Amino acid sequence: MNKTKFGVFLPFYAFKSLQPFDHVRTVVLECERLGYDSVWLDDHLMYGKHPILECWTTLSALASLTGKIRLGTMVLCNSYRNPALLAKMAATLDNISNGRLEFGIGAGVQKDEHNAYGIPFPKPSDRIDRMKEAVEIIKKMWTEEKANCHGKYYTVNDAVCLPKPRQKPRPPITIGGGGEKLTMKVAAQHADRYDWGYVPSLEQYKHKMKILENHCNAVNRDFKEMEKSCWLGGQIFIAQNREEIDEKVSQWKPQNVSLEDFKKSSFITTPEECKRKIREYAGLGVTYFMLFFGDLPDTDGLRLFADEVVKTLN
Repeated sequence: MNKTKFGVFLPFYAFKSLQPFDHVRTVVLECERLGYDSVWLDDHLMYGKHPILECWTTLSALASLTGKIRLGTMVLCNSYRNPALLAKMAATLDNISNGRLEFGIGAGVQKDEHNAYGIPFPKPSDRIDRMKEAVEIIKKMWTEEKANCHGKYYTVNDAVCLPKPRQKPRPPITIGGGGEKLTMKVAAQHADRYDWGYVPSLEQYKHKMKILENHCNAVNRDFKEMEKSCWLGGQIFIAQNREEIDEKVSQWKPQNVSLEDFKKSSFITTPEECKRKIREYAGLGVTYFMLFFGDLPDTDGLRLFADEVVKTLN
């Protein structure tokens, strides 16, 4: 059985500071010290008036500051970068990090960012088709001596990508998005791991697994070879016991959110409850768990989860 792995999602909106890199660096180094498998940055260009950092540039800096933890994108917006250039950037980052890149990509969903930065925002089916073609080019760039593609959206002519990525045959690809007709079809063709974001119930998760398995069967892909991942909650708030949770909820809950809504959107848990939920999903073949700790940039949740959940499962 594959080892259970835990990745920590670090969206820039969790670091509302004029110097967000200071906080990101501190948290990433703590994640590495605690033994998490990976950290993942989101790919946004703006978030209201909050300072946020560009994803790839930040990962490059983190690659030189860390030595073991894997570095992921959850997920890159395909339309922000030419796919051949993106393949070159990814190969470079995989070399800088000594083979620690986790390559996550999606079709893009934030219309306001596209409009603000002057980037076209076509309809969903076109964005997903573009992503599919981009992933095909990226895989060629990583694995072939010279890449060629004359597609509907992109063209490359004898494009050389050297040095190749350190990871062989290439870095793992995660395709993000839970669309059951189009996005999952692309995942079935190209993803080493899927990511649907937070799915609220085990039954809904089983439903999506079946849809993806059907897509795999349609393209003669063995569904079992794809790594299965899930999010344990929209946000995770963890404490030693229910008494401590009751004491901390008022600290965790934003003032403008009702207690009822806060509980609906958050996984407020103890280590034992968390392990039970992990085992439920592990029973479905899930080996990769994505974690978004709602108390960031504080590291209390990170440390408690590592000490009381990760170490006792692995």
